[in-house]
Amino acid sequence: MFKLNSFIKLCVAVILVLGIIYLGSRVNFIFKPLLSTITIVTVPLMLSVFFYYLLLPLVNKMERKKINRTLAILIIYLVISVILAGFIIGVWPSLRVQLINLLNNAPDLITSLSEKLAELERSGFLADFLPKDVSPLTQLTNYLNKGFTFLTGYVTGLVSVVSNIAIVLFIFPISLFYMLKEKGSLRDKLISFTPKRFHNDAAEVISEIDRSLSGFIVGRLLINLALGVLMFLGFLLIGLPYALLLTIVAVIMNFIPFIGALLSSVPILIIGFLESPATALWALVIIFLSQQIQDNLIAPYVFGKQLDIHPLTTIVLVLVGGDLAGIIGILLIIPLYMIIKIIVSKVYILFFKQRWEQM
Repeated sequence: MFKLNSFIKLCVAVILVLGIIYLGSRVNFIFKPLLSTITIVTVPLMLSVFFYYLLLPLVNKMERKKINRTLAILIIYLVISVILAGFIIGVWPSLRVQLINLLNNAPDLITSLSEKLAELERSGFLADFLPKDVSPLTQLTNYLNKGFTFLTGYVTGLVSVVSNIAIVLFIFPISLFYMLKEKGSLRDKLISFTPKRFHNDAAEVISEIDRSLSGFIVGRLLINLALGVLMFLGFLLIGLPYALLLTIVAVIMNFIPFIGALLSSVPILIIGFLESPATALWALVIIFLSQQIQDNLIAPYVFGKQLDIHPLTTIVLVLVGGDLAGIIGILLIIPLYMIIKIIVSKVYILFFKQRWEQM
């Protein structure tokens, strides 16, 4: 009888939730401004959380050195400002020239690519690698159309989010400052939501989440910067055009596990192929060697055993995150998985482990 009553209560709760969702969908005009506000705030909040876990170890270390926490944050802000100024003065002019040249030359590059593929098709070189009745030009057109559709959709979404850059620049540094400054009070508020007998366990969970996310974000940044240095030096060595621009794109895209490395390789290989087939081949070798050095030498040293996620699990998570929320979902799915894994492990130890092991 008790089990039946519990089941009925659960069913009623599910029905009520579904009813609320349905009613909410019927009054979309009420929630649309709220969703629009959330969309605008998403980017600065993501940046705040990213830099929070990136800078948290440094702020904590400076505080242990008897430096006032607020002063430590202001010193870090000053250093970041100097680094940004150095980037704007030293790197941005060259990067801007490469970007403008690439945009201006894009039509000519596409035409040149089509001509080179047509030449290969006439020579019969591609016949051994492609199925019969398959034209590389047709395939190229299809892939380019799909690629442009894909990029247009995401760029349109990102532009709508980042269009008001003033909001991003205003919210991001202020929210980051208070997140770093009020770290202790935020922790206490989260712990206060749990029953008193679980306060110590909640504190352990929060500390473990902080360590895991901070280690993941700092480690990811370090290995991506190392990858960028390796690729940039290699591209300079082979004389690849737009080397700096392509390297920065590859570093940014590499924050997306697996998929990012593949997507960033496509423009590199196209630009290399337009220069010469040998350049494309050497570019592929540099990408492969850089990725191998990153995955087998740098990443294990930086992460150790902190990122205990199987590669197959990572692929599934990336696919699910992309299906649910696009680029934002892909970027957030791994950290969310890490948080959920820590919480579920603690809940299992507290409530189920002893009972299940005695069965």
